[in-house]
Amino acid sequence: MRVIVRNVPEPHAPFRGSATRIIDREGECRLLDQLVAAVRGGESRALVLHGEAGVGKTALLEYLSRRASDAGCQVVSAAGVQSEMELAFASLHQLCTPLLDRLNAIPKPQQDALSTTFGRTGGPVPDRFLVGLAVLSLLAEVAADTPLVCRVDDLQWLDSASAQVLAFVARRLGSESVAMVFGARVTTAEMAGLPKALVEGLADEHARALLGSVVRGPVDPRVRDEIVAETRGNPLALLELPQGMTAAQLAGGFGLPGTLGLSASIEESFRRRAKDLPPEARRLLLLAAAEPLGDPVLLWRAAGRLGISTTAAQPVEDAGLIAFETRVRFRHPLVRSAVYQSASAQERRQVHAALAEVTDPELDPDRRAWHRAQAVVGPDEDVAAELERSAERAQARGGLAAAAAFLERSVLLTTDPVLRVERTLAAAGANLQAGAFDNALELLTTAEAGRLDDFASARVDLLRGQIAFASGLGSDAPPQLLKAASRLEQFDLAVAREAYLGAWGAALFAGRLAGAGDLVEVSRAALDLPRPAHPRVVDLLLEGLALLITDGRAAAAPTLRQATRTFASADLPVEERLRWGWMAHAAAAELWDEDTWNAIMVRQTQVAREVGALEQLPFDLNSQAMSVIWRGDFPAAALLVVEADAVCEATGSRMAPYAKMFLAALRGSEAEVGALTKSALEEAATGGQGVNVPYANWVTAILCNALGRYEEALPAALQATEYMPELFVSTWAVPDLIEAAARAGNTEVARNALERLSETARAGGTDHGLGLEARSRAVLSEGEAADRFYREAVDRLRRTRLRPELARAHLLFGEWLRRERRRSDARAHLRTAYEMFEAMGMEAFADRTGRELRATGGTARKRSVETHLDLTPREAQIAMMARDGLSNAEIGTRLFISAHTVDSHLRKVFNKLAISSRTQLHLVLPHSSQASP
Repeated sequence: MRVIVRNVPEPHAPFRGSATRIIDREGECRLLDQLVAAVRGGESRALVLHGEAGVGKTALLEYLSRRASDAGCQVVSAAGVQSEMELAFASLHQLCTPLLDRLNAIPKPQQDALSTTFGRTGGPVPDRFLVGLAVLSLLAEVAADTPLVCRVDDLQWLDSASAQVLAFVARRLGSESVAMVFGARVTTAEMAGLPKALVEGLADEHARALLGSVVRGPVDPRVRDEIVAETRGNPLALLELPQGMTAAQLAGGFGLPGTLGLSASIEESFRRRAKDLPPEARRLLLLAAAEPLGDPVLLWRAAGRLGISTTAAQPVEDAGLIAFETRVRFRHPLVRSAVYQSASAQERRQVHAALAEVTDPELDPDRRAWHRAQAVVGPDEDVAAELERSAERAQARGGLAAAAAFLERSVLLTTDPVLRVERTLAAAGANLQAGAFDNALELLTTAEAGRLDDFASARVDLLRGQIAFASGLGSDAPPQLLKAASRLEQFDLAVAREAYLGAWGAALFAGRLAGAGDLVEVSRAALDLPRPAHPRVVDLLLEGLALLITDGRAAAAPTLRQATRTFASADLPVEERLRWGWMAHAAAAELWDEDTWNAIMVRQTQVAREVGALEQLPFDLNSQAMSVIWRGDFPAAALLVVEADAVCEATGSRMAPYAKMFLAALRGSEAEVGALTKSALEEAATGGQGVNVPYANWVTAILCNALGRYEEALPAALQATEYMPELFVSTWAVPDLIEAAARAGNTEVARNALERLSETARAGGTDHGLGLEARSRAVLSEGEAADRFYREAVDRLRRTRLRPELARAHLLFGEWLRRERRRSDARAHLRTAYEMFEAMGMEAFADRTGRELRATGGTARKRSVETHLDLTPREAQIAMMARDGLSNAEIGTRLFISAHTVDSHLRKVFNKLAISSRTQLHLVLPHSSQASP
């Protein structure tokens, strides 16, 4: 890849108006031309142009802008500015501002998220992924009229909030007629997986020609070749480094790139040029370097405060360093950094003070606060408080990284030791929320180096535990959270109880990997607290879960039932539901209360979608999918799994695919179960998520029972039930253990397991638990007792929505009846089971049932199930969601694609299925009922 920039400015001429054209960059230009053509053809593209400073990325982006405009595309631009990296969504706002007149066309929750993010309206803190989806929808809406090209330069200097959102959007582009092209010195983690093109230096012959265009007088060929080699053909280096150098210096070659590095050498060249300016011009240049907006009005107002006259502009422009146009533009970003870094601390403080004075405190309070912070010499409580307020505003807009940065600077300016600790802990908490775990831990270490009272020290412990849990260090979190909860007891019992509940949840996920701070230790400590006179739902949940571990289900059931029914209601505050709902669903599962569990998860998922709590949403979707699977509605469950996968892909969540494993096991997909459980067990070992162990073994036991491989099902079921015997996954596995043990001839294991199942089922008192108990008791009984228990199981499970469990009861009853030589009765139950399994898609169980049915003299005919193999997986997902009544916008929100991409997929679906509208989808696709409370 080669570039030459011709018609360059004279050595000390202003660059304004100088014509540039790209030569010998055929590969890159062809790539950009193809990108524009694809966008004009209704496709979307993303591309990262990366290479060292000055190599020509900006020239290529300008070429892209010209070609896109000539082709009838709309072009919007943004560029990262180093001094604005702490201002949340600054670059995103720069890119989207020209498009905000279309904001009302996107879904209302997305409108609200973007309006809050840009400070146009107040509202709840928007989830960063919801902001990303809003930007995607906005770009797609604009591109529906005119193809849109977004160019973003200096990616390495984007504020982190903007970088995350733009990377999210770039990865989710589909059929929107949108291109996103980034220029970056280095590729960033946010842009991982995007198409990239490396922009390299010039070939030697072109580098020599470019050097000759700016060097006056003859240059020895050997010196010229040395210069070309040292600059590695970097166009900006070739243009800038010779500026101001004498013939003697040129005769010796540059020398600088080899010792300072190329970027530093270019900066040194710019510093030399700036140093030659008159003092007033140098001061104006520094002022412009400290003012990131490029606003000439603001710049000249600040210049007036410093006594800088307008005549200072001419020397700066003549030096080719800056241009004063409708925006103030630097020759290159390295000019800004060179000028700013070479100034003294006192000079920088003076220009920031002037900029703070002229920045409107009402319209731009955060930038004013940042300028003030750079202007003060030492601690200043007034500025520290203003930074704290800026952090609150940034946090309200979802700019968590910016909030952390404001708070960290506020800490440095705070003199009062108590207030300093408070702000340090607040900064650590903001970094925790932003996912900057290392920064958060460093701040906690800083806090501990000061004088902490006992309460502050306990809060440090709490934050350490929360960081450990959030970062996936499952075995480290429980003891730290337990320690914090214990220390908080003397200060605030309500906060201490919440810390204990957090420790209980962390211990649940860690399982046996928890070590210190396991469920028993946490539960005993929690129950030692005095019971509140008026317990909150959180208090009830903690008490019930703790009693479950220490005293068993019978003792815990009344309290758990009270807590779970509150969570199932619609009255619970959103914050409490989002924070603790996942633990309430686990409590409902302990009681075999599937109806309450489903009601909790339907509302939990609905709330998470509405408020955009996307980092929590995968867990909620998996939990709701589990309930739907248990009801036998595999197509509906598959849609929830697809949505969970889409969220995980968008957010980078590493949560184990619990529902997908369960669904694969019931469907009898041996290869899929093997792959999923292997991954889950590896994650348990590396990430400390011990709950994956019993789960993987449980679904393995289900699959092996379905296949009739009881000798293999038995050890898997044993591991599942013994890993965390008190808890829901291990409890769910007990019926499979009883079936496997009984069929494998190990009746002692089966009878011991039955005692445990009976205790849990009777504590819950639901038809779900009691029906499974009756079915399991029948497996271990004979004669009239077995007949009675099987009939009870069928009767109880028929009163539930648990079609797979009911079908399994009919299967086991039919198998027993066949062995009792009651062939006619056996055929009736086996045929019922077979038809249910076939209808649900439980293929392995259906095959097992078919063999039994044929042994009774009956027939087992495979249903003719229509499939649509010509639909891609994504088309099938969208088609089923549309069939179930979701709008294009709702489908796009769930799958993190734009409504326009949904529409494009649906048009392909209609064509493949030979239908003309979404109202006909229910005629050609399998039925799926929607889960409801």
